[in-house]
Amino acid sequence: MSKYAINWEKIKVVIFDVDGTLYMQSRLRKKMLFSLLSYYSLRPWQINDLRILQHFRSEREKKAGFSGTDLENAQYQWCAERGRYPVDRIKKVVDHWMFNYPNKYLSDCIYPGTKSFFDTLRKLDLRIAIYSDYKAYDKLKAMDLQADLVVASTDSHIDRLKPDPKALLFIAGEFGVSPEECLFIGDREELDGRCAENAGMPYLILDKKPFELFDFYSQLEAQLLSYPKPTISQIAS
Repeated sequence: MSKYAINWEKIKVVIFDVDGTLYMQSRLRKKMLFSLLSYYSLRPWQINDLRILQHFRSEREKKAGFSGTDLENAQYQWCAERGRYPVDRIKKVVDHWMFNYPNKYLSDCIYPGTKSFFDTLRKLDLRIAIYSDYKAYDKLKAMDLQADLVVASTDSHIDRLKPDPKALLFIAGEFGVSPEECLFIGDREELDGRCAENAGMPYLILDKKPFELFDFYSQLEAQLLSYPKPTISQIAS
């Protein structure tokens, strides 16, 4: 779906994916690779931690569309079954290297124009929601971004992986709007795009450009500000 096809007059809520959508994953991964190599080159006896991270991600990818119960704990059990690692060890490694340590780099990896676009959405009284594969509060704080509602696939009231649309439908329901009045922005057509389609929701997939040339959000902001909507005149005041 082209970003130029969005009917902004109808949109009341903009929902963002996080990883790869609000920040450039490849930029973060380069920083993390250096950190991981620096750490484990001095601790070769802990090298299985890298396999744990790889298996955790790959097993989650294999479970696309998961619909069940207790996803928060099931994701670790999948990894344990794959590599026969203790669940406690998996949680410790994943928590440190995926959910905490990378956050200090996010401010340097956030896509250009993201903060300005968030500010413009707020000025135009459009609600902002987050739908992330993982819990995202700490990531948002690290990027200095605020949302009206933050939802993760692992939340107990969701327990679904994309492209299951439960989370998107939940967000629409929380704001009291229809899926057609929401816009979902993601970076993966096969997951984010299909998830939105399954929810009957308009969506956009980021234009993949080098970091220094990235202008997706600035173009989207310019389009929104030029749209014939009465509240836009408030920006100039």
